[in-house]
Amino acid sequence: MTSPVSLSPTQAAARLAEFTVIDVRAPGEYASGHVPGALNIPLDRLSEAVPALKSASARGSLLVVCASGVRSTRACDILSAADIEAVTLSGGTSAWEGEGHDLDRPEGGRATWPMERQVRLAAGSLVVAGLLAGVRYPAARWLSAGIGSGLVFSAVTNTCGMAAVLSKLPYNRAPHAATNLDETLDALQG
Repeated sequence: MTSPVSLSPTQAAARLAEFTVIDVRAPGEYASGHVPGALNIPLDRLSEAVPALKSASARGSLLVVCASGVRSTRACDILSAADIEAVTLSGGTSAWEGEGHDLDRPEGGRATWPMERQVRLAAGSLVVAGLLAGVRYPAARWLSAGIGSGLVFSAVTNTCGMAAVLSKLPYNRAPHAATNLDETLDALQG
C-alpha cells in the first residue's frame, strides 16, 4: 500500500473550498478547534462512515485531518482499501494553526490535549507507577511490562487500544450541542 498524498497547511488552505474536510480526532479534540468546515468522524467509527464517504468522494475530493497527521494517514489507508481517494493534512491541525490559519471553535468547546499526548501521559504514568509499586510489591512491575508490551503492539499494528479507551472519557466527548455521527453521515450523503 502506498502512502497517501499529503498537503501542507498552505496548500490545503489555498484549495480548502475544493474539499470535504473530515476530522478523525475524538469529538472532544474536534470541539476544541478544527479546520473550518470540517466534519467529525472519529477514526474508531470510520468504518461506519465508508458508504457516506464514498458518496461524498464521488462529488469532490476528501481532505482528512487529525492533530498531527498520524491518525489521518491511517484513515487515508482505510479509505484507500475501500477504493476512496483522500489526501491528508501534513502536520494536522497543529501545523494548520501553527502556520497562522484559523480554527473553528464551536461554542461550548474546551481545550483538550491531543490524543497522542494523552496516551503518552497515561502510559508513562502507569509505567512509573508499576516501577514505584514494584519496590514494595515486586509483582507490580508486571504493570510496567504490560504497558510496554502494549506500546510495542500498538506500534507494530498501527492501532492504539489506550487511545480508544481514553476517547471514551468525558473530557474527550463532544459538548451536548455538537453534531452527532448520524447527522454528519446524512450531510455527507447529501
